[in-house]
Order: sequence, then structure tokens, then C-alpha cells
Amino acid sequence: MSVSAKLAELGIDLPDVVPPLAAYVPAKVHGDLVFTAGQLPLVSGQLPAAGKVGDGHGLVPAADAKAYARLCALNAIAAAAAAAGGVDRLTGVVKVTGFVASVPDFLGQPGVVNSASEVLGEIFGDAGRHARSAVGVPVLPLDSPVEVEVIFSLA
Repeated sequence: MSVSAKLAELGIDLPDVVPPLAAYVPAKVHGDLVFTAGQLPLVSGQLPAAGKVGDGHGLVPAADAKAYARLCALNAIAAAAAAAGGVDRLTGVVKVTGFVASVPDFLGQPGVVNSASEVLGEIFGDAGRHARSAVGVPVLPLDSPVEVEVIFSLA
């Protein structure tokens, strides 16, 4: 099944490509790979939440951060598809790197980034299985709670 057909079956509409916030491109094709820049969970150009992930007043709950990591993955697909000439040129996922801006005692970075991995698996099936890093960081651009970058394979 094509990627576009799978997206339709899952009821997923890819977002518009997020314009760069600085001097870079959202995604770049190199050989048979597409590398995305770090993608924030922007929706219509806005962050749904800002701040650090953790438990407690004023922090972004891990469950919310998981939803934002999923948005990051969808933004990555959109960026890669735009660079590659269409979503059906993407044949699989090679590597995911997820960054979670979190308080020092938060240890759930892998769980947050799992939602990005899971949606990629839903869309690409076995070709969506990938290597991954989930990293806790003190701050991300725009005070985003999460950022995800993806390397896709091309047809």
C-alpha cells in the first residue's frame, strides 16, 4: 500500500510544511535519503504548549508531550515529502532523534518519543522500524517541549 493510501486509511492529513525559523531548509535529499531538520509540534504556525516536560504545576505533562512528539513526526513527513517530490517517494524510516526539554528529574524521554515512533510505524509498517535516540535537553527552540528529526529512505 502506498504511503498516501495508508495516510488516507488512517485518516491522517499531513500538515503544511513548517517554514524554517532560521538559516536552514526543512528537509534535504541526499542520495537515497531525506534528512529532516528538527521539527517542532507547530500547528498553523503555533506551539500548542511551551515549557519543560515533567510532573507538577507549570510543567508540560508527559501525556501531552507524547501527543506533541506525534505532531513533530507528521511535520517531518510533510517536510520530507515536500523535499522528495511527494509522500509516495518515501519508502521507510531509517533513524529518529527525539529531543525532550525536561526537568532534571524527568526520566521518561523514551516514552515521550515513542509516540513519534509509533505513528511512523502505523504509516510505514515494517519499513517504519528504525534506529532511535531519545534525549533530554534543558531547552528547545521557542521553548518547545519536544523536537523530532527523521531520516527517511527514498524510492
